[in-house]
Amino acid sequence: MQDFRYRNNNIEFGQTPQLPYSVQEAVNRLRINISFLGSDVRRIMIISSEPNEGKSFLAMHLWNQMAEAGEKTILVDADMRNSNLVAKYDIKREDGREMKGTTHYLAGNAQIDEVLVHTKYGYGDLIPNVENVINPSLLLETSKFEVLLEALAKRYRYVFVDAPPLGIVSDGERIGNMCDGAILCVRSTATPKGVVRESVHQLERAGCPLLGIVLNRVDESKGGYGKYGKYGKYGHYGKYYSDYYYGNGDR
Repeated sequence: MQDFRYRNNNIEFGQTPQLPYSVQEAVNRLRINISFLGSDVRRIMIISSEPNEGKSFLAMHLWNQMAEAGEKTILVDADMRNSNLVAKYDIKREDGREMKGTTHYLAGNAQIDEVLVHTKYGYGDLIPNVENVINPSLLLETSKFEVLLEALAKRYRYVFVDAPPLGIVSDGERIGNMCDGAILCVRSTATPKGVVRESVHQLERAGCPLLGIVLNRVDESKGGYGKYGKYGKYGHYGKYYSDYYYGNGDR
């Protein structure tokens, strides 16, 4: 297998907002819990039931903390219908050349070494999705995405996959079938319990173990977890829990 590391694939990040201490600690607790899952859990899908539940925010900052902790980690942007990661974090190549990403690879227009890029985090690499497509399901029906994840799992301790919401399209189930587990992001007081239950069933059908649920946008003025109680009304579905906050527009 070719070495994925190419100097010209280095990328730059624009200004990344500083997270509040409580948010950093919540993501850090989740990072630590993931480290207890064992060496067989490498490919982890970060997903939600609906849009605007914070999954992409969680994926980015969990990947960041893993890399800063010295774990060789890569984030794969597989939300190929509605990704905004490149624009949101102002990601660009240092050499100014065109950047290629997930859809380019799956469409056969780029090799892995052409889409895998470095970041300023020494242990953290990234495969962005540069160009959204109308129907990525066709791209996921081939074996190329599975080949990609298998190759990355041999090179990295953790492969985080930012996948599209389960309740919108079938892409998430397909991706989950190729992962070792999933973390489900749930927006507090907004996502109906039945919707979350259906997402859990979808993961079960896909053969993707639910590693845990992150309860998001918690109102601390209501006892930390608001009407969800101490562990949240979704608590019995997962092993690990965390709460954090993010700005409007994060998915």
